[in-house]
Amino acid sequence: MTIQNNFKLSMAAIAASLLVAACGGGGGGGSDASPAAPASGASTPATPTSPANLTTPQYPSDSFHLAAFNLLNKQRQQCGFPALQENTALDQADAAHAQYQATNNTVSDWETAGAPGFTGASYADRAAHFGYTATTSVGGVSGGIYTNATWTEAQYGEQAIYALISGVYHSFIAVAPMTTIGIGKVATTYNGFPQEWYSMSLAKYQGGMTNAPLTFPCQGTTGVAYSSLGEMPTPPATSGHWGTPVAVAGNPTDVIVMQTGSMTDSSGHVISLQVLDSAKDPNKILAPYMGVAYPTTPLSPNSSYTVSINGTINGTAFSRTFTFTTGNVIG
Repeated sequence: MTIQNNFKLSMAAIAASLLVAACGGGGGGGSDASPAAPASGASTPATPTSPANLTTPQYPSDSFHLAAFNLLNKQRQQCGFPALQENTALDQADAAHAQYQATNNTVSDWETAGAPGFTGASYADRAAHFGYTATTSVGGVSGGIYTNATWTEAQYGEQAIYALISGVYHSFIAVAPMTTIGIGKVATTYNGFPQEWYSMSLAKYQGGMTNAPLTFPCQGTTGVAYSSLGEMPTPPATSGHWGTPVAVAGNPTDVIVMQTGSMTDSSGHVISLQVLDSAKDPNKILAPYMGVAYPTTPLSPNSSYTVSINGTINGTAFSRTFTFTTGNVIG
């Protein structure tokens, strides 16, 4: 029997109105009042000159990193969201945080001063430590994967993305109006198989979407996870498992209010969706520019669903209707 476990997912979402990283679970709460300053207890940071984004990713072929980068960009761009570019300072920050998680056997957005491998409390602190200067708009996601199947590194990278974009809160990585990413990954061994720890940082807001809000998934999206679990915190109104979430996002300064949502399967069965936005979210994770509508129980694999969602953006009503298809994937 093959066992697959996305063991814990943790995230720090980015509130566009404040442009600071706010913890979304796993490591506690709080915000970065002065995110550009290195955290207390960290070693001397790298020279504070942000390296430029790379127009072509330099991740090794067949690596976790390149597979994750390519799949995430494919999913984002097909729905109209900005492409992400690699930044090597963020890569270093995320590699260090992945190692921190592996060393301390924990998945968390935050690091604790004095713990082995500490380089900064938050995503912004760690970015600053490794020389990324525009740290007032850095947030990220962290997680881990274990399976006793034999996978390539590329398969691990793709599974990480499927898990993230099937999370009610982590789906922000598919829709955030940002243009910069760092990816870090460390593998340990458990029961003779790799246990993969990863961290991804997103940065640098971009506006200018004239047709906002956009959604992910969107018309024609295929292969997304039909079921998800293991997110920290657990999404409201679920028993720990839920179906494909629909993330809705505008420009960084937009305000999304979600009103209603439903999915209809190919047999005509209608599924009511739980809707969340920054005002309705009891965990206070979603940024004002984002909303989510999701089925509170899993969908079916390899099946088509037509989505209908309604809400407002900056007080003006919007509605979106489209069809997507799940894959045989559990996030």
